[in-house]
Amino acid sequence: MKKNLSQIWHQFQQSFSVEENLNTTIETGQAVIEATQTIQRQGASLETLKSVLQNSSSLLDVFCLPLAQIIDSEFSFVSLGIALLKFYGDISPVNLTLEDCVSIISQAAYLESTKEILSLYPAINWDTNTDNPQEIRKKLQNIHHLELDNQIAIDTISCFHESQLATAFNQILSGRLIAPDVTKYLANLLTKRIAANTQRYMIQAWINLGDVIENVIKPDLTYWQQAQANIYSIDEYLEKYITSLALETVFQQGYSIQDIYIPLQAKSQNLSSDILDLETWTKGMLLNPNKAAQLILIKGEIGRGKSIFARIFANWVKTHLYPLWTPIVIDLKNLNFISIQLEDTLKLALPFNFSQADDWLNNNNHRFFFILDGLDELTADIISQINLSQFMQQLGTFQQKCKSNAFMGHRVLITSHKNALQAISKLPENLEQVEIIALNETLQEKWLQKWAALPVNQGKNTDFQQFLQPKKLPSSLQILAHEPLLLHLLAAMYRDGQLTVDKLERAKQKTAKAFIYHEAINWLINQYLHHDDLNSQKIIDFKAIFTAAANCVVQSGGNSTSMLMLETYLQEDHKTQDIITQQDDQFLKTSLVACGVFSVEGRFEFFHRNFRDFLFAERFKEMLIAWTQKTEDTQEVVVSETEMNWQIYDLLGFGKITSEIIEFLVQLLIEVPNFDWVMLFKRLENFYNNWCQKQFINDSENNLPKIKLQQLQRYGIHHLEQTQVDVYTGLNVMIFLLELHRYAQEHDVLKEDIIFYPSGQPQNDVDTTQLQNIINYSNCLSGENFNQIVGSFLSGANLRGADLAEVDFSGANLAHADLSRANLNCANFSRTNCSGAYMISANFSEALFTHANLHEANFIRANLTGADLSSADLNYADLSLADLSGTNLSGANLEDVNFSGAKLSNGLLGDICWDEKTSWKNVEGLEIAKNLPAELKQQLKIF
Repeated sequence: MKKNLSQIWHQFQQSFSVEENLNTTIETGQAVIEATQTIQRQGASLETLKSVLQNSSSLLDVFCLPLAQIIDSEFSFVSLGIALLKFYGDISPVNLTLEDCVSIISQAAYLESTKEILSLYPAINWDTNTDNPQEIRKKLQNIHHLELDNQIAIDTISCFHESQLATAFNQILSGRLIAPDVTKYLANLLTKRIAANTQRYMIQAWINLGDVIENVIKPDLTYWQQAQANIYSIDEYLEKYITSLALETVFQQGYSIQDIYIPLQAKSQNLSSDILDLETWTKGMLLNPNKAAQLILIKGEIGRGKSIFARIFANWVKTHLYPLWTPIVIDLKNLNFISIQLEDTLKLALPFNFSQADDWLNNNNHRFFFILDGLDELTADIISQINLSQFMQQLGTFQQKCKSNAFMGHRVLITSHKNALQAISKLPENLEQVEIIALNETLQEKWLQKWAALPVNQGKNTDFQQFLQPKKLPSSLQILAHEPLLLHLLAAMYRDGQLTVDKLERAKQKTAKAFIYHEAINWLINQYLHHDDLNSQKIIDFKAIFTAAANCVVQSGGNSTSMLMLETYLQEDHKTQDIITQQDDQFLKTSLVACGVFSVEGRFEFFHRNFRDFLFAERFKEMLIAWTQKTEDTQEVVVSETEMNWQIYDLLGFGKITSEIIEFLVQLLIEVPNFDWVMLFKRLENFYNNWCQKQFINDSENNLPKIKLQQLQRYGIHHLEQTQVDVYTGLNVMIFLLELHRYAQEHDVLKEDIIFYPSGQPQNDVDTTQLQNIINYSNCLSGENFNQIVGSFLSGANLRGADLAEVDFSGANLAHADLSRANLNCANFSRTNCSGAYMISANFSEALFTHANLHEANFIRANLTGADLSSADLNYADLSLADLSGTNLSGANLEDVNFSGAKLSNGLLGDICWDEKTSWKNVEGLEIAKNLPAELKQQLKIF
């Protein structure tokens, strides 16, 4: 039977033998306040409850009072609601109904939630609203007529914030909140948050009522205790992880991430490429119900602040939206399991315990905002379980499911280095993404002002803004000073006197980044040792430990590794084996703190990946130098071929190398005086050719891949197989040879002596198949393939005359590569960067170029029959004498393309295909093209 709230209140008045009397001198709602105070001090009594029932029309009458009376008090509205129900059960001959309980407790819990949430904003005066009490009372009367039946009551218990009562309560409170300092949007958001927070107090009431509601409210007491435990578990997680992450100190400098954080800007990925405030955009994505189906992606270069933003924004959600939204940050580099069902992956990644009895993802009282940080930092072990494309599709599907399932409604945001996305052939259709851009002048100045104002910097040299002037800071560092991480390092080193003019003279355009990290490592050590002599033995030991730690983390295939692995490595490595014996274990652990992060779980990771990559590159550099040294007397190489082969496997047989390591490595080598680039190339090319012939893995006596695998297993690394060790080693060498080739082609003294042919040097007109064989060999990898590992390093590659039919180059970087005379029949170039590439006389029949960047590509005499170039950008491309019969040009950008002598149709494949989105602006040579379709001739008015 339906009863409205007023009828239920009148029923309580009758049971307590009181009459409604709102014409007393007691202000409406004051009796509620006074009763809660009395209960807080003296406990509940019949007279106290009678006063409430006689002088109020409902508990919500307190909204007629100044809100400050609610916020500043220490009394409990829930205690009042509980007392009303308990005394009713004792004195009334009529049993409590579900509707009775829900009516009283929902009001009490809502008021308690209002008190808690509004108290979080002490700077706002909530009582500037001029609505008079009569107007509020009139609005309350409408709520009193709201009817309850059994189903509405059940729905309210199940999820208050989605109930009819919540909607009604929110309407009156939002009107009460709107004031000069509170917009309508903020008032509505606050009431939604208050409604979501009401559930915890209703649960508290059901538990405290116990036997009083045993036969009235289901589920049973155990269920409510578990639900309360879940809430407490989330509260603990938010305080321990979300808040603490934002307050984590930086480089042990005495200030937190939040202390120096400034808003970042991002570039949208739509056609307009708008510049956005990243925080504002992300808030809009989360709070806009029209975006509920969209998977959110934030990408950017390393050091742009993706992870910092993830931490800061998660803390903002916790502070301003919880429990309407509950932020969950999952550091993907620490993920150790991925299921075929994302729900299982998320559950295992949760850092808090949720009751197994609670279907946590299908409980609309909890709406989680999952922030998955670092797609590019998934470990090799994880990628062996699922590749990045599959993982992204999982996320897209999960987000769609959350939109369509009323019991879910969660949101997912993922961050990633943009290079990691290039190898993903097809991103989820419901993906909405932005890219973080470098700090502009205004933001750079704002950061420096915030930095200078820190208490720890008072009285120190913090006028780095003046030092940024072009006359003082080299242009190479001027550019890097717009990256948040590098700006921080530069400012800190300048403050401490480590960034001097004479040192800056070394910061050349191509080596500036390596210079900063070299100085930063010394600065970190110096900070830890309190400015001791940097030439001391202790400094040398520190540097050796750091370099060894970097090698161990990289070798582990992840972003952290165990202390046991480091200790084992130090004992086995002849250069550092004495350190672990000379120093105690505590020295080893504490020294890592200066440049890394040591965890109590026995694992450590570097504060930022660039420190790890730089130190690994330094170790790599020392080996490369050794491989180019000769004895003074005999001029023989110091490191024999046998030794070098093992060192290559030892260094590179762990997994794929990062672009940052390669970038640092080349910069470090440039600084080496009289470095023998040609000798290094010849030795590595010889290794590469032998590897292509599978010489090392087929060696029965000295099988280097097997030896390396056994070493990794001693270190506790078990995700690789012997063949995979061999593949990774060879591909990593290929990547460095490609980098050597690019570097040499920019220098006249090297370009003739260093030419790398990944597929072998072409002989006459016979296509080379070496690279095709390597690509097929790479299929033994689990979760990765050749394109995902090498694809981003192929710019400028010499693939002339290679047979690469049906190869997948989707998302790769082939800018300025030479593909002349190559066979690329049915190859996949979708979303590939082929700008400026040489494709003269190459066979691209039935190849896929959808959304590819073909700007200024040279297709002279190329075979493009049946190829799909839909939505490709061919601006300024040269298609002269090319065969485009049956080619799909729908939506392609053909502005300023040269079609001179091109064949546009044949009897077998028919005409080229185009549509209204195809751009023909300023095309050249169509009038002398062969078999120009009559329809196109008429459209373009060619006579």
